[in-house]
Amino acid sequence: MKPDLKTIFKQIEKIQEELEKVQAELENKTVTEEVGGGMVKVTVNGKKEVISIEIDKEVVNPDDIGMLEDLLVVAVNKALQSADKMISEEIAKATSGLLPGLPGFPFNFPGFKA
Repeated sequence: MKPDLKTIFKQIEKIQEELEKVQAELENKTVTEEVGGGMVKVTVNGKKEVISIEIDKEVVNPDDIGMLEDLLVVAVNKALQSADKMISEEIAKATSGLLPGLPGFPFNFPGFKA
């Protein structure tokens, strides 16, 4: 039996509302990643904005600025990956069960990016 279009459109409306709610909530959620044994810490929010960077003074060596730069790149990339994971998990929770015929919605749609 095929689901009727009216029901599907209502479910899509509900999903859109849930996604808007999640998007607003994600602005206040953060993830923090650290590298170099905690020498560099980067915090990113759910909008994938860098909120803070903490650098241990021991890693600041004017003769080896390249190491600090490398640590920053790694920490920022790890934090952004963690933010992506957090975003995906929040979206999955918000849309879980709303379209029972589409497991993994909206992640199974081509071109979808969290």
